Amino acid sequence: MNQGKIYTAVGLMSGTSLDGIDAALIKTNGEDFVEFGPSLTIPYEDAFKNKLRRILGPAGRAAPGADDVERFLTILHADAVKILLSRANLDAQDIDVVGFHGHTVHHDPKNRITVQLGQGSLLADWLGIPVVSDFRSRDVNSGGEGAPLVPIFHAALLKSAPEIQLPAAVLNIGGVSNITWVGSGGGAGEDALLAFDTGPGNAPLNDWVRAHTDVDMDKDGALAAKGRVHEDVVEKALSHAYFDRKPPKSLDRQEFCRDCVEGLSLEDGAATITSFIAKSAARAAAHFPAPVHTWIVTGGGRLNPVMMQMLRDTTGADVRSADGVGWDGDAMEAQAFAYLAVRSERWLPITFPATTGVGEPMSGGTLSRPT
Repeated sequence: MNQGKIYTAVGLMSGTSLDGIDAALIKTNGEDFVEFGPSLTIPYEDAFKNKLRRILGPAGRAAPGADDVERFLTILHADAVKILLSRANLDAQDIDVVGFHGHTVHHDPKNRITVQLGQGSLLADWLGIPVVSDFRSRDVNSGGEGAPLVPIFHAALLKSAPEIQLPAAVLNIGGVSNITWVGSGGGAGEDALLAFDTGPGNAPLNDWVRAHTDVDMDKDGALAAKGRVHEDVVEKALSHAYFDRKPPKSLDRQEFCRDCVEGLSLEDGAATITSFIAKSAARAAAHFPAPVHTWIVTGGGRLNPVMMQMLRDTTGADVRSADGVGWDGDAMEAQAFAYLAVRSERWLPITFPATTGVGEPMSGGTLSRPT
């Protein structure tokens, strides 16, 4: 195998669940070689998290205070990279490129709008490292959904995991849930891929818990485990036209279940939302080109045993956590943006007709070099 140039890259992700910043280092050729390095998570402090939450929505960068939030968000990402490099005993000159996703505050591909806060040029100057940012805009401006972006990375990982029988599915349960179906052809080619947002992820569950307690999440599914699933509420939520729409398709974090459990107890609301997340993900299988035996779950949802059991019950499949197959479930999205940054540097496509609905395989991202 001719690996070509191997890049050392850092990826950064600020997820829609508002947990904080994930940073990860990998070595890759942007194709079929991926070697994992160290990673870390820097949680957001509550004060900043609240400021960020207040500017979510259609106003985007025009929201009051958005400029200050964007600048501080960029500073926090710079700090995360510096801490990661320090722990890895590396300097800026050891890194070829940084993939900086930023934080999505509004995503409306129907109207060709996607807004991620974060200043790539400022980050490049502070770090002294080239930065690729704004990964979604080119795809959205060309008629694609702009999401999900990680399927080509999932395919590369599955190609190097011969113990996993293909076709297989990789389900990421972050703020929004998305899935990648990888066909038995293996490889990291677009002909082997299908990807789309399946429905809500942790965002509505976290919002529900936060609205009724002084914590941000249903840790270990403890609340859901004590509650009763209101099946009528779940079925009504699943009647949304989105779930029958053919992929590729994508969602904004605000799309579902903001009010669907109002009036329920804290525990019943948590159980009902958790069931909705699991069942909406399971319905994705109806769109797979061929059935899969194995689902690999990444993102924060994999740490919720109630959600994982609900997935097993509803899919009837072998549902494993990413960590169980040797991947880092906390770092995967950050690793993916490091990988995508290298592909962007090489002008390789990062989105495809079967992942975002764009008309042809397309590269993306904006490269900022330090001044």
